[in-house]
Amino acid sequence: MTILLGSKSPRRQELLKGAGIEYSLVEIDCEEDFPDTLPLEQVAEYLAIKKSMAYRQELQDSILLTSDTTVLLDNLILNKPQNEEHAKEMLRLMSGKMHKVYTGVCLRSKEAQIVFTDITNVYFKEIDEKDIEFYVSHYKPLDKAGAYGIQDWIGFIGISRIEGDYFNVMGLPINRVYDSLKQMLQ
Repeated sequence: MTILLGSKSPRRQELLKGAGIEYSLVEIDCEEDFPDTLPLEQVAEYLAIKKSMAYRQELQDSILLTSDTTVLLDNLILNKPQNEEHAKEMLRLMSGKMHKVYTGVCLRSKEAQIVFTDITNVYFKEIDEKDIEFYVSHYKPLDKAGAYGIQDWIGFIGISRIEGDYFNVMGLPINRVYDSLKQMLQ
């Protein structure tokens, strides 16, 4: 059985490799929009399923893995920032606060589908303006939901604690993915 990864994220690829899961990359073009009426806690899972359904090839002897990660602060989704100033604004908003990271995962084969969401609470300490400026200019977090990577410098100096799966914050709750793949392969 072949694992197909429908993601361009280098972090998701790194996590799969780290878990010893062999995969092939597939290209999926999908608008990442969602209904305004959808509860924000369900957006990541909704988008993971939407990406999966946008893959039009037949799944013969393969399992397609798609996912999406959203960052929720209060009642606001912090997606990928539009530019460096937007990234700084997001980090200022999260400074000294707890936010939630939701990663929705969809594993789909010809015979079955497993869908779930993993949630991690992330606590940022107060981050001063110089550190925010340094991070955004040196680490270029424009490709990351919430404008940060927990595995980057800001994670080392700015995150005081987490409740939940560290790898979920990186973009894929790899232990749950591994267990779900085992279940599908039985």
